[in-house]
Amino acid sequence: MGKRLADALKQIDRQRLYDLQEAIALLKSFKAAKFDETVEVAVRLGVDPKHADQMVRGAVALPHGTGKVLRVLAFAKGDKAREAQEAGADFVGAEDMIEKIQGGWLDFDVSVATPDMMPLVGRIGRILGPRGLMPNPKTGTVSMEIGTAVREIKAGKIEYRVEKAGIVHAPIGRLSFEAEQLTENFHALLDALIKAKPAAAKGTYLKAISLSSTMGPGLRLNPAHALAVSQSAAD
Repeated sequence: MGKRLADALKQIDRQRLYDLQEAIALLKSFKAAKFDETVEVAVRLGVDPKHADQMVRGAVALPHGTGKVLRVLAFAKGDKAREAQEAGADFVGAEDMIEKIQGGWLDFDVSVATPDMMPLVGRIGRILGPRGLMPNPKTGTVSMEIGTAVREIKAGKIEYRVEKAGIVHAPIGRLSFEAEQLTENFHALLDALIKAKPAAAKGTYLKAISLSSTMGPGLRLNPAHALAVSQSAAD
């Protein structure tokens, strides 16, 4: 364990459930790293992802973005290709991009596609799928409104997906963000997860929530308090 992390651990109570504002203030008080750390939320949900009817997956536009500029690849042709380009897509193409990816190129963070391109994109599903780069209608990355999809991603739209252990990991910004910005991004994510609750999920849905920075320790949040504040903010 590094000295920086050890010092941070001395400042927290590992058994305590913190309120969001306290947790954010603590993260900001720890000795700064040499880069602007990402603030990440981990939410353990009361679902069993082994069952298709309990899968939680979607996308949410964070009000203040993530602080990271994403490289977007758009699979499109003709007018839709121009639309994607004008919206700010970093790379636009069709067969040429398929061949480039088959050759080992993967220098992008998110891909979007028009529906008519999906049979073509399906050829590289085994490459994109395991890396989380495959366009998907559930996350809004397969759409005829490809310009809108690109703009939303560039503005801070993120995808989330529950892992095998029932946990969702998602970034909500950088440590340099104002506390209010991180708070609003957190509530946007939590609200999206609540709306995505599967009908088949029984019992407690939000089982545990943790907030951490790239180089800092995880701070356990009070799920009941976070839910109440998020619902109040939504109202």
